[in-house]
Amino acid sequence: EIKRDEPGRDGEGIKNATINRYLALIRAILRRATLKWKWVDHPPMIELLPEDNERVRWLTREEARKLEEALPDYYAKPMRFALATGLRQSNVLQIRWDQIDRERGCAWVHARNAKAGKAIAVPLNEDALRVLDECQDQHEERVFVKDGQPFRKIESRVWKRALAEAGLEDFRWHDLLHTWASWHVMSGTSLHELMQLGGWRTFVMVLRYAHLSADHLQDAARRITHRPTPVPPPSSGRPRLRVVK
Repeated sequence: EIKRDEPGRDGEGIKNATINRYLALIRAILRRATLKWKWVDHPPMIELLPEDNERVRWLTREEARKLEEALPDYYAKPMRFALATGLRQSNVLQIRWDQIDRERGCAWVHARNAKAGKAIAVPLNEDALRVLDECQDQHEERVFVKDGQPFRKIESRVWKRALAEAGLEDFRWHDLLHTWASWHVMSGTSLHELMQLGGWRTFVMVLRYAHLSADHLQDAARRITHRPTPVPPPSSGRPRLRVVK
C-alpha cells in the first residue's frame, strides 16, 4: 500500500509521478502474467494518477544570483554547476573527477546514473569550468564535498531558508534544470539542440520550453514578410500628345 501522506525525499508527500512509477510496474507485471505466463485471465484495470508535467518554474539571472548568495558555499557551487550543465541533483552531487575530461571540455554521466538509461556527454562551458577550478584539491575522488566529505542530497531546511532569504517561492532544486533549459532557449538554442544537451529521449520532453523561444524567432518570422511591388510615382506635368500621321 502506498500512503500519500508519507514524507518523500524532499520532505513533502509522495508525488503522483512517483506513485505512477509503482503502478506502471504493477500493471506491466499483470500484463505479462496474463499474456505470457497465462497466470491471470482478466487483469484488473489500473489507472494512473494525473501528473503535473507541464510545470516550468525558472529563475531570472538576478533571482539566481540572489539564491546563490543565500546558499552556503558548499551548496552554491553545485547550484552553479547545475545551471551551467543542466544535470540533475544526483548527477551533480555525485560527480567524480574521473568523469571530467578537461582537455575535451566535457563531463560524462554513466548510463546507470542517467534518467534516460543512456550515457550522456555533457559539454562544459566557462561557468562550469570555473566551478571545477574552485573545487580542485577538495577531495581525491568527488568534485563536491561538505566539510571535506562527499554528500548525497541537499538539506531541505537549508534550501528553504535560502529561498526565503532570496525572496523566492515554489522553487525546487529540480527547477534548476528548467532554468538551465529556459536560459538556453531564450538565448537561441534550438529545441533539437536542447534535447541533445539534456539527454532527453524524445522531442516531446523539450516542447514545454517552446513558448520561451517566441521572442527570439523574429528573424525567422521576417523571412516571409510580404513586400509589395513598388508602384512608380505618377508622372508630373501635362501628358504628351501622340501625333498620328
